[in-house]
Amino acid sequence: MDYLSEFEDNYFDIAIVDPPYFSGPEKRRYYGRKNSPIGVKRLYEELSEWEVPAKEYFDELLRISKNQIIFGVNYFDYPFGPGRIVWDKVNGRSSFSDCELAYCSLHDSTRLFRYMWNGMMQGKSISEGHIQQGNKKLNEIRIHPTQKPINLYRLLVQKYAKKGDKILDTHVGSASSLIAFEEAGFEYVGFEKDPIMFEKAKKRLEEYKRKSFELISLFEVEEVEE
Repeated sequence: MDYLSEFEDNYFDIAIVDPPYFSGPEKRRYYGRKNSPIGVKRLYEELSEWEVPAKEYFDELLRISKNQIIFGVNYFDYPFGPGRIVWDKVNGRSSFSDCELAYCSLHDSTRLFRYMWNGMMQGKSISEGHIQQGNKKLNEIRIHPTQKPINLYRLLVQKYAKKGDKILDTHVGSASSLIAFEEAGFEYVGFEKDPIMFEKAKKRLEEYKRKSFELISLFEVEEVEE
């Protein structure tokens, strides 16, 4: 909130955010095991308490952004418009929610996106999100208790952002959003208050940039050789 006040009205073209709707990671016990079944170490003893946003946060978010996609809309007591995005996680018999809901200011209807996200069972691609990725080595590494897949953010920017947009994410978490923004060439600003997650997210984003640079360099070498 200290930094958001520095941005002028409608500075960002779109805000894509996933604010916490419960107090912190200590609320997620990973079925009582020391480590979760998806390889995320139990971090709630190290991570700081999460702050559930108040009305003032949403007022400020809507002030500095022209459009918004806000996950967890069903948990917040705020007068959002009718537009909704439903993320069907194709999670079978998991004890977690089958879907997540987001407010979307860009339409008044409800849109559905299916992408498997249940432990080691992850979607194959954006177009085949309901099909499980056959090679688990290609799965995203989970570093955050409520991490969302990069492909979810890829779909959102493909459908709702346009070239030249400035994007805001106030709750970066694992940096899945920033990787998608970076990949698509958008200008963005991201915030992460927890120092542990900040370092993990920064490392993940830098690793993505490094691999992308290596692929581009390899492609350029092959082009010259040909």
